[in-house]
Amino acid sequence: MKRILVATGGGDCPGLNAVIRAIVKRASQEKDWEVLGSIQAFNGILWEPQEIVRLDEKAVAGIHYRGGTIIETTNKGGPFTWPFKKADGTWDVADRSEEMIRKLQYMNIDAVINIGGDGSQRISQRLFEMGLPIIGVPKTIDNDLSSTDMTFGFQTAVQVATEAVDKLVTTAQSHNRVFIVEVMGRNAGWIALHSAVAGGAEVCLIPEIEYDIEKVLESIEKRFQHNRGFCIIVMAEGAKPKGGTVVGAQPDEPGYENFRLHGASVYLREALKNAGCQHDIRETILGHLQRGGVPIAYDRVLASRFGEKAVELVKEGKFGQMVSFRFPNIIDVSIKEAISQPNFVTMDNDLLKAARGLGITFGD
Repeated sequence: MKRILVATGGGDCPGLNAVIRAIVKRASQEKDWEVLGSIQAFNGILWEPQEIVRLDEKAVAGIHYRGGTIIETTNKGGPFTWPFKKADGTWDVADRSEEMIRKLQYMNIDAVINIGGDGSQRISQRLFEMGLPIIGVPKTIDNDLSSTDMTFGFQTAVQVATEAVDKLVTTAQSHNRVFIVEVMGRNAGWIALHSAVAGGAEVCLIPEIEYDIEKVLESIEKRFQHNRGFCIIVMAEGAKPKGGTVVGAQPDEPGYENFRLHGASVYLREALKNAGCQHDIRETILGHLQRGGVPIAYDRVLASRFGEKAVELVKEGKFGQMVSFRFPNIIDVSIKEAISQPNFVTMDNDLLKAARGLGITFGD
């Protein structure tokens, strides 16, 4: 009996269930293979009692179109930074990685498939270096992993953002307003760039290009005549003004290490008002709407291909590798290579050039 354990870590993402289903469907083609799921990433292994579920064909039937993940996820803590409360009531973290590997050995786990983004794959690499037979599957709506052409969930997030822009165009036009649509992406501007082009925005602000508030204001004014007109600004949550910093706060939740980006659009609205903008400005922060809901067909197909390939890598014993999409093929790259550098929008990117050609302003 060969046993595969599946974990989904980091933020939730449309297509996770399609990956899980594909892993189970492919593994069922082999004789005496069993798939287990760890609840909330690696927490299910480390908790006492453990929370491990059996993933058979019945358990995954019909889940491919559902958002989220049936085995849940978390972006707090992990085997290397396990949060715990000390006797004095304060919080600290402990390294429980060796303990977790021993638990997996005791469970007779032959391979782990870890589905997650940059942070999750960094955990995968460290566990692989400790001897754990692990395969990575890239997952992020931010599309910020450079070793794959696309990550599943990204296109669904772009679709959600584009539909929001479409709806805001009508109300902006009716009220002669400026609308700022704040989208996710952390330090990468892919969601903002794609949805700005798809939604016909006039201004797109991304983390890779610091914006000049006067240039943004100039673009807005071109959209108005005698106070009549409207303007749509699509803004990534990590966008920042020239010489400024990103907007957000350091969370105080135990085990949560990422700086929480939030409020870039509010900051921009106030900056525009201070710069003399007289038009009515409203902001819409899409937030987790981009993570939830039904994955579009593109993401279901990509996720299913990733899941099937992950099991093939287990069968071949190619551990320490991550599934990757290099059009038109699904290949594998080392996890170490996958996390070596992020995927950011570059100034020579074809879509960025096309956006400029369409008259979209980036504030530079």
